[in-house]
Amino acid sequence: MASKKAGGSTRNGRDSQSKRLGVKSAGGSIVNPGTIIVRQRGTTFHVGNNVGLGRDHTIYSLIKGKVTFERKDKTHLKVSVY
Repeated sequence: MASKKAGGSTRNGRDSQSKRLGVKSAGGSIVNPGTIIVRQRGTTFHVGNNVGLGRDHTIYSLIKGKVTFERKDKTHLKVSVY
């Protein structure tokens, strides 16, 4: 005979994979064309000079150069490569 009570179903056990968002290349670092600088949801950082914006709002370098984070206005930052 079974000596354990019936174990009911649980509602736990689900979790999504982390998406590894954030700044990937710090300000002042040298990047090559195509290097991802920021992975983000929405435009937390805006595009500046010599960078592109992917369809998932990823900011990446278009040229070889140095990453700079600049103030766009009072509340927004833009990312450029020079």
